[in-house]
Amino acid sequence: MDLPKCPQCNEDYTYKDGHLFVCPMCSYEWTEAAQAASEEAAITRDCNGNVLENGDAVSVIRDLKLGSSDTIKRGTRVRNIRILDEKVDGHDILAKVDPFGQVYLKSHLLKK
Repeated sequence: MDLPKCPQCNEDYTYKDGHLFVCPMCSYEWTEAAQAASEEAAITRDCNGNVLENGDAVSVIRDLKLGSSDTIKRGTRVRNIRILDEKVDGHDILAKVDPFGQVYLKSHLLKK
């Protein structure tokens, strides 16, 4: 049986105790349902619930204000997005938007 890594400390010394998974390194305990929920939360989805992947082309669903005077207009196409492993101030996507350059975006403001 292939046991998951600990979601707390990311060690792979996990063992099963009844219906719980236990990590001996940090003493964290979790259930299979919690494991499935955390895996589902790791999936990045757009505003319609479609799964986003690296390299997808998306469009912006509303005007996004950048700084004091720049705005990304609704409907702007963004190509070749990159899903971030760790969020940056709540932003989970890095993309190059012409003419603004590389911009962090939130997935719920995009559609596939």
